[in-house]
Amino acid sequence: MFARTHGGTTLGVDGLVIDVEVDSSAGLPGFDLVGLANTAVRESKERVRTAIRNSGINLQQKKVTVNLAPAGIRKDSAGLDLPIAIALLAAYGIIPAERIERSLFASELSLEGDCRAVQGILPITITAREQGYSSIFVACDNANEALLVDGITVYGIQNLHEAIAFLTGKTSLSPSVPNPTPSVQTVSTDDFADVQGQFQAKRALEIAAAGGHNVLMVGVPGSGKTMLARRVSSILPPLTREEALDITKIYSIAGLLPQNGGLVQTRPFRSPHHTASTTAMIGGGSVPRPGEVTLAHHGVLFLDELPEFSKSTLEVLRQPLEDKKICISRINASIVFPSDIMLVCAMNPCPCGYYGDESPKNECICSPNEIRRYTRKISGPLLDRIDIHIRIPHVAYKDLVSTKNAESSAVIAKRVAAARAIQQDRLAPCSISCNAQMNHAMLKRFCPLSKDAQSMLEMAFHRFHLSARSYDRIIKVARTISDLDTQMEILPRHIAEAIQLRHDAGLSDL
Repeated sequence: MFARTHGGTTLGVDGLVIDVEVDSSAGLPGFDLVGLANTAVRESKERVRTAIRNSGINLQQKKVTVNLAPAGIRKDSAGLDLPIAIALLAAYGIIPAERIERSLFASELSLEGDCRAVQGILPITITAREQGYSSIFVACDNANEALLVDGITVYGIQNLHEAIAFLTGKTSLSPSVPNPTPSVQTVSTDDFADVQGQFQAKRALEIAAAGGHNVLMVGVPGSGKTMLARRVSSILPPLTREEALDITKIYSIAGLLPQNGGLVQTRPFRSPHHTASTTAMIGGGSVPRPGEVTLAHHGVLFLDELPEFSKSTLEVLRQPLEDKKICISRINASIVFPSDIMLVCAMNPCPCGYYGDESPKNECICSPNEIRRYTRKISGPLLDRIDIHIRIPHVAYKDLVSTKNAESSAVIAKRVAAARAIQQDRLAPCSISCNAQMNHAMLKRFCPLSKDAQSMLEMAFHRFHLSARSYDRIIKVARTISDLDTQMEILPRHIAEAIQLRHDAGLSDL
């Protein structure tokens, strides 16, 4: 007898519906599973048979063949346990085939038949709804996540026996309702009010947050680079519903959602160690999984001690910074991961850290060749993709002991939100949301320069030997400064500040 049901797995950051086909027939007893399954899925036959037996059902010994379609895509989710079990029971005639036609099943099974949560339920549920499925059966611990999707009935089940009783009409099962567990929202304790002094740095980070620009901070140890970076996410605009769903999908696939967690409502802040590999940074593996640049999607990726990262790890950042996505090709599939991030980097000016320090007690002991070798670990093409380069000086003593309250993140965030609103209205026809995402054609359309501003930019182009990419990025930053200034036209003072923010770190002089 033949039966078919439907399960789900993930491919990249999207869900993928898997047709589970089961044929049971007379012959030598056996259980064959085909369809390019990995080890976790191939072992499901033992879990399924034992779970069915421990659920009080003894099946006759038959030749059973299970096919997972499409056969050309590798399956790697233990969540296929439940659909395999349901399809097997339907093939034996225990579950009516009509009860499972427009339903999707996704759960791991224990040997006792209990349903266990799996990763990637949110993208699976989204795909199920898009393909017209009326209901989805998941483990109770996954129900809250699946309920984030409207337009599909979610059933949270405790065990296989409960599912069988409902599908055979012996008992009723109420659809799941949202658990009052709060959404995944980390209360930020990092506030710019804690940062005394560093007014130029805070101004630069405000501009970066307003336009979505990448930032490089160069400063001596103890100047507060990390402290400043960790507060950038506190001034970014609140997440939209679409952005929150995107982040939750990624965190669901990566297994970073807490048990019974709901929608992620805070922008990510990722800070990988400088020993992180290339795969850890951009994602990969035999079955590609998201890396740090994808986990920071719609948020901040902070790279501390930038020159200490391996050169290969830094160079792979070029594509995601430019294209806002990563394409990872494997034999069985080509996966695209999103990477719309704000990159914040920090580094010392030299190996000892004290080059350019004005304090007589912190004299630099590095030779010019050592300094040059240290800074050249960061390639020119990568520096070109970082819009703002700023130097972070030591905090003055008078600022440290000052009793005057520094400007809070909430106040800065209001100015950032107002500038972002201007950009969204302007850029809505192009389906982008901030100035950093503009291409060269958009710059000509949305970035009018006054005559004096154009002359100033021309002088800077020749003096600093700017590349075409640097030219564009200066205009983008100037556009953001003018938005903060609520000016329709880019004025000379906006261009001047943008140029200063790109050359303030003085890397070209090292």
